[in-house]
Amino acid sequence: MTEPLIPVNECPIQIEDDRTGTSVETLKRAFADNLFYELGKYEAIASKEDFYMALAYTLRDRLLSRWLKTFKTYDDNNVKIVYYLSAEFLMGRHLGNSLINLHLYDRIRQAVEESGLDLDELLEQEPDPGLGNGGLGRLAACFLDSLATLEIPAVGYGIRYEFGIFHQIMQDGWQAEIPDKWLRFGNPWEIPRPDQAIDVNFGGHTETYHDEKGRERIRWIPAKTVIGIPYDTPVPGYDTNTVNPLRLWKAEASDAFNFDAFNAGNYDGAVADKMRSETISKVLYPNDNTPQGKQLRLEQQYFFVACSLRDIIKRHLKHNSSLSNLNETAAIQLNDTHPAIAIAELMRLLLDEYGIDWDSAWRVTQKTFAYTNHTLLPEALEKWSVGLFEYLLPRHLQVIYEINRRFIEDVRRWYPGDNDLIGRLSLIEESGEKYVRMAHLACVGSHAVNGVAALHTELLKQDTLRDFYKLWPEKFFNKTNGVTPRRWILLSNPTLSEFYSSKIGDGWLKDLDKLRQLEAYVDDPEFCEQWHQIKLYNKKLLADYIWKFNGIEADPHSIFDIQVKRIHEYKRQHLDVLHIITLYNRIKQNPNTHICPRTFIFGGKAAPGYFMAKLIIKLINAVAEVVNKDPDVRGRLKVVFLANFNASLGQRIYPAADLSEQISTAGKEASGTGNMKFAMNGSLTIGTLDGANIEIREEAGFENFFLFGLTAEEVYNLKLKGYKPSDYYNNNPELKAVIDRISSGYFSHGNQEMFKPLVDSLMYHDEYMLFADYQSYIDCQREVSVAFQDSKKWTRMSILNALRMGKFSSDRTIGEYCNEIWNVKSVPVEMEGYNPESAGLRVIN
Repeated sequence: MTEPLIPVNECPIQIEDDRTGTSVETLKRAFADNLFYELGKYEAIASKEDFYMALAYTLRDRLLSRWLKTFKTYDDNNVKIVYYLSAEFLMGRHLGNSLINLHLYDRIRQAVEESGLDLDELLEQEPDPGLGNGGLGRLAACFLDSLATLEIPAVGYGIRYEFGIFHQIMQDGWQAEIPDKWLRFGNPWEIPRPDQAIDVNFGGHTETYHDEKGRERIRWIPAKTVIGIPYDTPVPGYDTNTVNPLRLWKAEASDAFNFDAFNAGNYDGAVADKMRSETISKVLYPNDNTPQGKQLRLEQQYFFVACSLRDIIKRHLKHNSSLSNLNETAAIQLNDTHPAIAIAELMRLLLDEYGIDWDSAWRVTQKTFAYTNHTLLPEALEKWSVGLFEYLLPRHLQVIYEINRRFIEDVRRWYPGDNDLIGRLSLIEESGEKYVRMAHLACVGSHAVNGVAALHTELLKQDTLRDFYKLWPEKFFNKTNGVTPRRWILLSNPTLSEFYSSKIGDGWLKDLDKLRQLEAYVDDPEFCEQWHQIKLYNKKLLADYIWKFNGIEADPHSIFDIQVKRIHEYKRQHLDVLHIITLYNRIKQNPNTHICPRTFIFGGKAAPGYFMAKLIIKLINAVAEVVNKDPDVRGRLKVVFLANFNASLGQRIYPAADLSEQISTAGKEASGTGNMKFAMNGSLTIGTLDGANIEIREEAGFENFFLFGLTAEEVYNLKLKGYKPSDYYNNNPELKAVIDRISSGYFSHGNQEMFKPLVDSLMYHDEYMLFADYQSYIDCQREVSVAFQDSKKWTRMSILNALRMGKFSSDRTIGEYCNEIWNVKSVPVEMEGYNPESAGLRVIN
């Protein structure tokens, strides 16, 4: 320690004119104050977590004046606000992101170091908020960053999951799940607002009555009420005063403690209602393999939607006398089908609680909502049994039935006699048990429907949502996803960012297309060597991490061949494994064969109830155990599975990658965002023509992308013709040898049953066409090896990939939403002369 953080025998407070100033001395004093007054600690007894918390409060304090002025600006001008409803928000760590967005990184580092501490150590103390499962939540986080950076009035709405996504650990190569206790030390970034709590009802029944004007009305008599408590987290824009809120809802019981039960000796019963109610916001995506799990998922979705809509209406009515113009002050975006129940809930509120007639309510609802589809997989298009709906949300089922009745009447009028079309379009699936189709509800109840990549949107029009496109082609838009360059380049790859800014300034951080100016240097030897050294440096950092957490020595000079994403059969991590075993077999046949050294790195979580995905993880780890120890391999191949992949680990991985594996079956991946993060950091992509890969290839240049595999059309036609995976197995000796080695128990200590379900799935079904794409993939990987050995060529390709990714900034995506779907404009927040008194606050001296 260079000097005491809090001098002994000295009061930690010194009154300064600028309490939230940003000079190094003021920051040091604020750091000490927060440790003392917020945490009740002094230096000698404080832990690293305490120091992190004190630093986080120091940064949050500096966000609050901007945050409150942002609120006041929106309120004073009655602006139209974007409300982004999402079941997931994978924000990543807040401290580092706030430091870069407020331009305080260097000054905070100096303040922390002069206090005798290490900023990097403190940054590592922050838990990664596990409020999402994968790309959906990471996209939502990027969108909030871009909305604030572009000065767009916006609020993110979701659930404050107490445990979030599970923490993944490996037990004998198998995934095991333990609770993700991200809130165990508290969350310094959030501000609870119990005074703005919302009542949310469930169950019960409905009854008909007549109001004072004699109109027949319906009221909902619920069986249970849960309280939604909002927790607000500030989301700052980069190089702007705008700070928008992420509002997450926590569930609490309406009566937390039953004194009668307690006094009767029923101590468990005294808190039973509290426990049942709080379960709603306990865990992200409870396993829905049971009826109880399904019910809890629907409860979660309705809970956060009901809270959010009440909040939106309250804000609207502050400046407007009725809800007839709600669409003029609110643009509500449904991020996938999870919040689609919002359409029925808004109709219920307008009809039952505000007495608006059906036609007017429906017009407002359709103009207010827009829907983003994120999947082409039928099983991911949510539907809920009518029985569950009736039990949990009886009034909403009535509303949905009436929406459907009116909709079907229109369809019959437009297409008389086409009963098959009506069956396909109906909001209610009636083949066997009846289900409510949430994607159908979202399409009918929104004024805009968008896909998230060019191919994805076309496949929605041609296949998944073709009947709705036939009805309303004007509703359909493409909005190719993007990611924020602030987190995924500046924060993740500071060395590369500094290199960019030394050449062209830092304007590229708000206009990523400016990086194309650097193409003038692509053949400059000095520039290319610096690029190569930056990549090598990042690879060494990741190699250090791998050694620390996996005990595996990764050669930074080998190809870092990386696939990190949710584990799913359609993403085809097991195709990557087939390539590893192919190379291993070649070495076993001829130990002296030339193999370009590779380090295969995997990361990702399997859904707890998804057995085949868990088996793929086990296979990866089993192959790693054999390959990494085999003396014949002599370090030419290494296989690594990094446990508990999350946003913060991604920040280490993307800058270090040489090769990005984007190998999903063509026509299955909606977009992807990891592919963008890899390419932005100079990784080359091996991939199919799927999702955003197509557009990445177009931007980077066909010659700078490793393409393999069937197209979406070829996949469709091959299945139509009758795909027989066994033909590929029998006619391809290398493929046969790979599958036989797995089947023999070679990677499972002689246990031939362990991987049999996976092998049988490939041999007799192969829904995702691994065998059909195998040889093309192996041939393409050979091209990768050849290219990597030409360092000059590889570096040039790497540079061009990174410099040409401007299209994939989320700023571009959000700009398109604003102009084409939401009809909102930027609202700058001016801070000059602002102080708390100008916001109507009393300053206490």
